[in-house]
Amino acid sequence: MKIIILSDYFDNRGGAVSIAKTMAYGFKQMGHNVGVITTVQDKALAGQKIIDGVKIWSVYSNYNLFWRAYRSLYNPQTVKHIAKIIEEIKPDVVHANNIHVHLSYHALKIAQKSGARVFLTAHDVMPFHYGKLTEFINPNNLSCPEKFNYKISVWRQIKRAGKTYNPFRNLIIRYYLEYVDKIFAVSGALKNALNDNGIKNVEVIHNGIDVSAWAVNEAAIEVFKEKHNIRNKKVVLFGGRLGWLKGGREICLAMKKVIETIPNAVLLLAGKIDEEVKEILDFADKLGINKNIIAAGWLSGGELKAAYNVADIVTAPSICFDSFPTVNLEAMACKKPVIATCFGGSREAVIDGETGYIVNPFNIDKLADKIIYLLKNSEVARKFGEAGYERVKKEFSSEKMIGDYLNWYGKIF
Repeated sequence: MKIIILSDYFDNRGGAVSIAKTMAYGFKQMGHNVGVITTVQDKALAGQKIIDGVKIWSVYSNYNLFWRAYRSLYNPQTVKHIAKIIEEIKPDVVHANNIHVHLSYHALKIAQKSGARVFLTAHDVMPFHYGKLTEFINPNNLSCPEKFNYKISVWRQIKRAGKTYNPFRNLIIRYYLEYVDKIFAVSGALKNALNDNGIKNVEVIHNGIDVSAWAVNEAAIEVFKEKHNIRNKKVVLFGGRLGWLKGGREICLAMKKVIETIPNAVLLLAGKIDEEVKEILDFADKLGINKNIIAAGWLSGGELKAAYNVADIVTAPSICFDSFPTVNLEAMACKKPVIATCFGGSREAVIDGETGYIVNPFNIDKLADKIIYLLKNSEVARKFGEAGYERVKKEFSSEKMIGDYLNWYGKIF
């Protein structure tokens, strides 16, 4: 089968990009002819290359993102190139991942008109919203609800988007989604959010990872401990694309309480140190916990694996809709208990009281209490980690994800 993967980016930035890469190379390992159409923002990097048997077309696209609500629908910098490549390859399947910046939703129409079967995996709420979905959350409600109304009004869309608001954006996106044979959501929560906002024809396929790839030797762990001076520390990992909406304020407030009880507890930040993260570090400084914060920067490869394995607990305390955080799966693959947000799809991976805890991150006391409990009860933490490892192997492996997608291709054909 000839399969083309569409993804705005195809680099090492993690998240949806890492899933697109897993799909491409997973399909290739299953014997399929796989290509990827992606974009680069430097003309010198545009062109073709083959990596591990997968042909990658990098199309140049670079524009002022103020116009994203328009160019994400039809991007003149990319659509002609996409049409030419698809006409040349004549794929059986075109599977889009995130295409809402550069490749544009018009790529779906191009793919369907070529005769290919067309699929879209939604990794976030961008098919109906302009950014992180927070409007459904009441920060004053400190309970841990399981069901939400995700419907967002036009007025709230306008408030969020401001001058970038395009009144026709969502209507045009739905028009282009008519060219898709099946939409996949990476969690049941995301499916509900899409449905609540008028997007139907959605099934759930959870993201998967290569569990075996997260093994790391003891020497690498010791090197990481030495480098970041975290020997004899209780380590709480906060990783991924860090920021305020990922729970930066909440985890700092919780850690202040944790440190009062467990003075050798440290918060390990594993993510790019941008301006927003610097603000979080300043906030930690004002709380007087800066000596217990370790900013390791962006980690990948062996260092990222070592960071997970060094941790006693992994946290994902997002205060926005977090569709299905990959950090949860990576932590489970490293046999670590996870304390994750109730907002989004985390509870579909993390089983409360079995592989970790689901919390409302606005409930600082509860968040701190769960961290303290697991740091003080290492045997419980170990059991949670072991249970999480068995769960990720069974339910969220890359092999299962690839098999689920291929099964759906077979159903459509």
